[in-house]
Amino acid sequence: MKLVFTSFTASIAALALAGLSMTASIPPAQAQDKAAPEVNGVAAVTMSRKPTPNATKPEFTSITLFPGRAMELQQITAYFPGKGEVNVLAEPFGGLEDSAKMLNEKDTPNGDLAYRLGAAFLFPYPNRIRGKLSADGKTLTTEWHGKTITLPANNIGTQPGAERHAMHGLILKTPVEDFKVTKTATGSTATGVIHGGNFNGHWLSKTDLVITVTLTAESVDASIVAHNVGNEAEPVAIAWHPYFNLPSGDRKQVRLHVPGSSMAEVDNYDNVFPTGKILPVAGTPYDFQAPEGKALGGQFLDDNFSHLTWTGGSPTVVITDPAAHYGVKIEGLTPNIKTIQVYAPPAKNFIAVEHQFNFADPFGKEWGNMDTEMVTLAPGKSTTWHVRLKVFVPKDK
Repeated sequence: MKLVFTSFTASIAALALAGLSMTASIPPAQAQDKAAPEVNGVAAVTMSRKPTPNATKPEFTSITLFPGRAMELQQITAYFPGKGEVNVLAEPFGGLEDSAKMLNEKDTPNGDLAYRLGAAFLFPYPNRIRGKLSADGKTLTTEWHGKTITLPANNIGTQPGAERHAMHGLILKTPVEDFKVTKTATGSTATGVIHGGNFNGHWLSKTDLVITVTLTAESVDASIVAHNVGNEAEPVAIAWHPYFNLPSGDRKQVRLHVPGSSMAEVDNYDNVFPTGKILPVAGTPYDFQAPEGKALGGQFLDDNFSHLTWTGGSPTVVITDPAAHYGVKIEGLTPNIKTIQVYAPPAKNFIAVEHQFNFADPFGKEWGNMDTEMVTLAPGKSTTWHVRLKVFVPKDK
């Protein structure tokens, strides 16, 4: 486990230097988006910009997010010269209205439909956590440094014998406070705060989160600063769950580059529980390390890649859709990002790429004494997660 000593005050000061206020409570964009659907009682917000006149390379043009759902990104669009606007995120349940209706009317108490669309932020843990199930099957218990943690048992596989477990954190249904959209010279920035406390008794200390999403022509940046405002140390991990669109619709020829030389073995693709074994990918169908990537074909993926190669300051995943002359890069910009989960079912037109701190089931006994990359956050200290997206036109071969 790692102790983190980054100053939260310094993190807030950095935001202030960027021209962001942490005091506004009503987003100006809501007044402009009167027709925008509400999610969790808060209107969806779209930040947008016009493409540069006579643009010769792709540019991001908009981000639509849900402040009522921890600033989950519903959609990102980009302008490609000669093609027009392209959806960067997949829309498996339809557009904005359909997604809002589904989240409002059909979601679980834990907000589990949030990680079925767009790009949901995950805290204080992404991925799966196993434990002892309660008699009513609603919660489970696990341990960290001898202390008991009780979590919602909010997920289960579909096959006989599947085990109920905790999945993807505790903020899926949480609205942000102090939400503000700030126009900048190059685009827009949205910020929001979550005063999570101990997450209704599910975590060991009290945590505040500052979530920031920035739109410019060149990139989309998403970051989270987590600050332990309680009196006890706590384990934390941060990630997100974006579904990236494959514009051509021809999934087989889409190429994927993942800079991970190892992967975690799992029991099966229904539970997707790690066995504790870390396997090399070289020479296997799971080797996506080649710079040009590897075609997906009909391969199923729900795998956690590790031992990441940092190139140009980040472990970068690249999705290339040659038939659409389209590509997107997903860059992990903070050192605490140690694994990347990739979910890509052959029957679906998306690839989910999750830059995260940790291995799955980080408190599980299967790992022995291995560091599972949860960050130990001491009282008064903070940690940061930051990912950046870029779009490009791949070169013809």
